[in-house]
Amino acid sequence: MGWEYSEKTKELFMNAVQGKPGSHLGEIENPDGVGEHGSIACGDALRFTFRVERNEEDPTKDVIVAAKYLTFGCTSAIAASEALCCIVESRRVTPIEALSITNEEIVHFLEGLPQQKIHCSVMGAEALTAAVFDWARRRGVALDALGIESHTEEEDKGRMVCKCFGMSEPYIKRKIKELNLHTIPEITGAIKAGGACGSCHHAPGGLQDLLNEVWGTGKAEPTSAANGFPTLAMATPNTGGNEPEKELQAPTSPLSPYQKAKKIEQVIESYIKPLLQKDGGSLEIVDIKDNVVYVELSGACAHCAGATQTLKHLVEKSLKAHIDDAIRVVQV
Repeated sequence: MGWEYSEKTKELFMNAVQGKPGSHLGEIENPDGVGEHGSIACGDALRFTFRVERNEEDPTKDVIVAAKYLTFGCTSAIAASEALCCIVESRRVTPIEALSITNEEIVHFLEGLPQQKIHCSVMGAEALTAAVFDWARRRGVALDALGIESHTEEEDKGRMVCKCFGMSEPYIKRKIKELNLHTIPEITGAIKAGGACGSCHHAPGGLQDLLNEVWGTGKAEPTSAANGFPTLAMATPNTGGNEPEKELQAPTSPLSPYQKAKKIEQVIESYIKPLLQKDGGSLEIVDIKDNVVYVELSGACAHCAGATQTLKHLVEKSLKAHIDDAIRVVQV
């Protein structure tokens, strides 16, 4: 099943991919500010550029007059990027004023986004912020003197929590506070952390621990297929007490070929396929030979430009994490 998008979201997306006049897909030549957020390896990436009308006496009074973007992502990512450019250009804001534009404003402009696609609006706001800091560097504007702090250095040095999407502890904790996130599904929906293999959900120092640290007390809602963010979890055997669920671990002893094939089927059916189906896609196992899993993509995934990245960084990485690091996935 595909996502239910607003008419505004669909309109902006179609205008962009068809290159209609007034759309913003592309890149500003000789830009005054360049900002990037995300990673192609993670399935979403955005490069945002803008040009200003310069104020030669006071660079803080430069005004953004044109904005464009290049994005590797879904319908939501393209529409959210379009919305961001429309907001920036229509307001004729200074780069510093542009920093006040939030992801909530992007969602409002789009007349709503599915909860699991909110991260696309966050990606736009983050890319805009990065572009403003680039503009400040080029124009010699000391943003720290204006009380505006960059988090780039902090994030680069932080402990990596979500390895699938390359997100550190300081970044995740900051976004938890900024976006008022209280559950693991909310974190995944807003910034994608924990949205691939799921191993960082309840690991020591993982998403649950960060939520508890930021908000003091309370437990995040359990992630399951019912709330839209399935995790690979299985109950521990009943030993007379109520033991918590544990994430599916790679077995400690070698699996037979039959056992490995059944485990691969389990991971794909219970975890990977539900994630793909939320974007209107799916896959089927064609064959399993030793450590090579041959699959066929279907639905939206069959014609997606990011299919190779999906296989590598969702399907293969999940199977490696939960079964055997030697597994490879090949599309047929």
